[in-house]
Amino acid sequence: MTTRPDGSPGPEWAPEREVTADLAAALIGRRFPGLRDARVERLATGWDNTVFLVGGEWVFRFPRRAIAVPGIEREMAALPVLAPRLPLPVPVPRFAGEPSDDFPWPFWGARMILGREFADVRPPERERAALAAGIGAFLRALHDPALVREAGNGLPLDPLGRADPANRAARTTGRLDALAELGVWKRDPAVDEFLAGARRRGVPDGDPVIVHGDLHVRHLLLAPDGRIAGVIDWGDVCLADPAVDLSLAYAGFGGAARAAFLAGYGPVPPDREAAARTLALNLSATLAEYAASTSREALLAESLAGIARAIAP
Repeated sequence: MTTRPDGSPGPEWAPEREVTADLAAALIGRRFPGLRDARVERLATGWDNTVFLVGGEWVFRFPRRAIAVPGIEREMAALPVLAPRLPLPVPVPRFAGEPSDDFPWPFWGARMILGREFADVRPPERERAALAAGIGAFLRALHDPALVREAGNGLPLDPLGRADPANRAARTTGRLDALAELGVWKRDPAVDEFLAGARRRGVPDGDPVIVHGDLHVRHLLLAPDGRIAGVIDWGDVCLADPAVDLSLAYAGFGGAARAAFLAGYGPVPPDREAAARTLALNLSATLAEYAASTSREALLAESLAGIARAIAP
């Protein structure tokens, strides 16, 4: 069992404050009278936020941990500026809840993007190429250097060091050890060899761009017809090397689908590819540990597949 970053017992994803549907209804109704009688139901839970569906059309995000609060604030500031410039839907905060005596952290609500997590759908490999091309084009627009001037003010520079292969490789070994101990993954010499090489690499060259910051298989939504519905959970939006988002090309796609992704995005130099693959391995291992520990079978299967994809040609 892992521990929290502050060393306290319990898994990293354990909440510091648990918002129930009743508490969310009270907080929302008190601040937004038009939603006072709306039905409130839990929609999803992640490491940092609990998400509720309100009145069947609004989605509200409440922090679960203090570390998530800066991300909530960045989402409220950045998403309204980014949304009209991107080719896929993203949440746009419509309701902003301020901290108060009954809940000490900010929260916000946006119109719901109807869809299921990519990790839950697990589309067949033959269907991923069409999805990949759209995601590549989405990231090409997000990584446009012009956006830094328009929406980059106040965003931190890669605060978690996700573009640094040495940093990510060092953080991945323990994740893989945990997976082996849980009995859901067998050690792979090719993975160990890749990580050894990543520890000798530096951050890719190039100016930072605006990145989603945590783009993985839980944060991509698919519509009922199988098309991309939107990109959610922007709490890690920041300035960083594009490799931070390009990790999805290597964790979520392989073969023809990855080629379609990169065709939609554009050329990726070798140092950026190596950093993206390293982060893909790190995120996949992290998600797999979380999934195995919380009995999320679809997410576990997709994340373990992501480990293999991350180092595959």
